[in-house]
Amino acid sequence: MFLTSNSQYKVYLLLASSIVFIIGIFVYYNFIDKNDGGEDINKEDGIVFNEGGPEFDLVSLPALMEKEFNGRDLKLGQIQDGNSDYTRYHITYKSGDLTISGIMNIPKGIPPEDGWPVLFLNHGHIDTSVYTNGRGLRREQDYLARQGFAVLHSDYRNHTQSDKDPNTETDVRLGYVEDVINAVMAVKNSDISSLSKERFGMLGHSMGGGISQAVMVVRPDLVDAIVLYAPVSSDVVDSYNRWTLRNSSNAEKIRSAHGSPEENPEFWKNMSPRTFFDRVKTPIIIFHGTADESCDIEWSRETRELLLAAGKRVELVEYPGQYHEFGATFDDFMKRSSDFFKNNLK
Repeated sequence: MFLTSNSQYKVYLLLASSIVFIIGIFVYYNFIDKNDGGEDINKEDGIVFNEGGPEFDLVSLPALMEKEFNGRDLKLGQIQDGNSDYTRYHITYKSGDLTISGIMNIPKGIPPEDGWPVLFLNHGHIDTSVYTNGRGLRREQDYLARQGFAVLHSDYRNHTQSDKDPNTETDVRLGYVEDVINAVMAVKNSDISSLSKERFGMLGHSMGGGISQAVMVVRPDLVDAIVLYAPVSSDVVDSYNRWTLRNSSNAEKIRSAHGSPEENPEFWKNMSPRTFFDRVKTPIIIFHGTADESCDIEWSRETRELLLAAGKRVELVEYPGQYHEFGATFDDFMKRSSDFFKNNLK
């Protein structure tokens, strides 16, 4: 069939319009980034620009607030230990694309109708070259499991059998916060009927206390109660000055990526939980020894005052003469922590 020149022109025009339309659709869906709420987000040089909202670095607590967490595939592995009160399992779960290892103590006996309430224990800094599965907070894991709590202790990324993330130090260990949040989500999404899917608490020691502080502002409704045990400061600049500067290699990587606190105060402000204490919904109790040689008790005193000023429910228990890991007051610390969880978990 042959077409007149006028008909050919119309066909060519129709084809050209169709091609332009298809290209436009492809560009829109492949190069315009949208978040789950439909709000436009543009990314440039590591900065997120919320249309009609504030700007923030992709490595920041505000960025985590926008993130959708998909912790899943919680698996009980080999039994490591057991006694008359609980069984200790090696576990794995997914945190984003990473597989994270850890341990879980699950009480024996008949669980409550909705399952054993679950406590998430966040350990402090232990060099990854010597860290072993479930290391840190072993006394606390044991005590709380004997009180009728299932206890999940995450190893975090880069620790022992967990997958590795080469950007962890440059990202100021923000990935650890993701791993802890995803641990909670993995329990929520699991098919382990003996575990509650609603009643959650969290305890963090030292660096783990800083992780817990980040969790309580990133996901205010995630857990029902938080215990901070000799925690780091709620201002990450204090940790930067105390520890990061001792490791010149890490300090240089962080300065190169984000600037120092003097060069880029906005970045460090958005990495500090205290900046967002207005978001906190969880009751908090802080335990700190007055002789702590690692984390200054003044850090916890200041955190308490800032939380009180924000109208939050917080208590600080000071133990005179106690160091970073409690000795003589350990039983009192554990009893108060256990009672606090029992009184506040839904």
